[in-house]
Amino acid sequence: MELKMNKEIKMGELMKAQPGARRALFARYHLGGCQSCAFDDGETLAGLCMRAELDVEQVLEHLSASHEHDLTMLMEPVEVKRRLLEGESVLLIDVRTREEHEAVRIENSVFFTQELQAEIFKQKQERIAVLYDHTGKYVLDQVAWFRGHGHANAFGLRGGIDAWSREVDGAVMRYRLEV
Repeated sequence: MELKMNKEIKMGELMKAQPGARRALFARYHLGGCQSCAFDDGETLAGLCMRAELDVEQVLEHLSASHEHDLTMLMEPVEVKRRLLEGESVLLIDVRTREEHEAVRIENSVFFTQELQAEIFKQKQERIAVLYDHTGKYVLDQVAWFRGHGHANAFGLRGGIDAWSREVDGAVMRYRLEV
């Protein structure tokens, strides 16, 4: 979802459109990561910046640059499928819960465990690794973690398994989580 960023945007809208925004705000400004620096979904970016004594235009620039960087860490579902069909070595890693993985998964994907992590990190990885969650909302944190551990060919599946189901393989059952 493309979102026109401005200082009056509500934080809930921003977080929904750009899930990496919370990470970007916390990393640079220590906002939104803990109870003492939390923000409300209905609060505007301008209100948050005023409360935190930050220049809203600088924060907007930072969020925009962070979002552009996040996009470089994602791979489109159709691109992953194309690479697989062309015989490229792609490791599909499911970072959802074990229950979700057992219920529905992308064909030939592996469930992410500590053992798999050790195996991946002990060898130099030339192979592309595509991590996926349910909707793509949380996968960027894991991709950044993989890259931080030297796996430069790690990507997140844009939109998660839900986008895979909608855009690539309708036989992969869609679902929603009840909290």
